Amino acid sequence: MPSGPDQSSIELAARLNAHAELATILSTTRLSPSITEVIIKGDHHLVGPPGSDVMIRVVDAKGRYVRRRYSVRRVDETSESFALWIVTSHEGPGSTWASSARTGDLVDVVGPRGKITLDPLADWHLFVGDTSGLAAFYRMAQSIETPGRAIFIVEVATMDDALTAPFDEGLGVTGIFVDRTSRPHDDASGLLDGLSAFALPPDVGHAYVFGEFHVMRAIEVALRDRGLDEHQISTKAFWRTGRHNAEMGEPEKDL
Repeated sequence: MPSGPDQSSIELAARLNAHAELATILSTTRLSPSITEVIIKGDHHLVGPPGSDVMIRVVDAKGRYVRRRYSVRRVDETSESFALWIVTSHEGPGSTWASSARTGDLVDVVGPRGKITLDPLADWHLFVGDTSGLAAFYRMAQSIETPGRAIFIVEVATMDDALTAPFDEGLGVTGIFVDRTSRPHDDASGLLDGLSAFALPPDVGHAYVFGEFHVMRAIEVALRDRGLDEHQISTKAFWRTGRHNAEMGEPEKDL
């Protein structure tokens, strides 16, 4: 049994100014048809601010080690643990790992990763994407100072995936869940319809757009058409239809 993270993780963490740890899985829970929660006991230095993610070292179908990135859903400082919400309704090394993980398993983690955090100057925050973005959306929204406003427009494969979260009473919250039905995963029409049906609030806002590569691009264009500038929109593609994510966990970005 290894006593620490793989040497490649130690070297990667050094290059990224991050941390590497061989952590322990405390529990796994299937929260919905598409989402599995994995709770990991690990050093708080791995986690980072809301919006950050961690890199998990897993094995792909060919037996090679690759990394997959997952946003942190919440942090429990008392138990020194953090939770990940992982989409497990598809085939892939990350979903396979999360579906088969058991309490007591060791997991090689590098973190924190990510550059997108909550805009402290925004009066309202718009979160748009699919179920892969829910963990980041909810953790970020739960860090909004009151009074403030959080708006969620999220596409789900089934309404059973429309998981909710608790928020401070002083926070204004609007949630719109869009049922994908039979639309392809790279079809942005459902989220675009949800966005067009909502009147953006006045004052200064910021949009966080996380999910499928092509859909995120379409949503960004629509938000610019609605009057948001480039500094008010943060996008991150978590995955791309028809392609496996690269070795370090991100989708290919060529057209």
